Amino acid sequence: MDTPCNESILVCVYYGPNGERLIKRGCKIANLMQAPLYILTIDPKPFDELDAEKVFYIEQWKEYANTHATAQFMMKDNESRPVSKVIAEVARENNITQIILGQTAHSRWEQITKGSIINALVREIPFVDLHIISVARYIRDEEGIYEKGIRAYLIKDGDRYNLSFNHHKDTLYEGIFFKEADTDFNHGIFRFMKDDETLQVQVTEGIVTELKNVDLQTAMIRDNADES
Repeated sequence: MDTPCNESILVCVYYGPNGERLIKRGCKIANLMQAPLYILTIDPKPFDELDAEKVFYIEQWKEYANTHATAQFMMKDNESRPVSKVIAEVARENNITQIILGQTAHSRWEQITKGSIINALVREIPFVDLHIISVARYIRDEEGIYEKGIRAYLIKDGDRYNLSFNHHKDTLYEGIFFKEADTDFNHGIFRFMKDDETLQVQVTEGIVTELKNVDLQTAMIRDNADES
């Protein structure tokens, strides 16, 4: 696609809430430059082998792409090649001039490829601008406080919401539940989409009292106080 400044933006996202921030940054740059926007994620596993948590984020990214007139979501699954090779290939095929990467995704992909993705991209596509965005750590990296996310649902019950792991006709919200480690109760964080915004709410013994976005550090401090 030809644009007034002949720019094309590629946002590379990895699983976790940081993807939303990277995509919004990409949308902002694309709007300013009147440029097409591409959103890319890469996974070594086939799509049909991905867990509910990963599928949830992929669905979110597709929705974000649909809200931008010139955006396109792309997924490279069952991919055994180094991530830098795949990104470079996508960049060439779509005449990408600027690539946006998150710091967390960079670190994760370094582990996968056993090398620096930044240095590899500079060698592969030296004339593409790279933007490295500093982002907060993914919830699973918070010192092992939360277990792996699983698909869950919220059901309205009076002035509160009950957490369920089965879909019911009365289900209001579908999302991912991150249970606190080392507990037999359903304490943790429920992350879901509401009005095109990602929210994470506190769950205590399987109950959400209000749909108020919580800061993870605040939630952890409160939990530690309860334990003492």
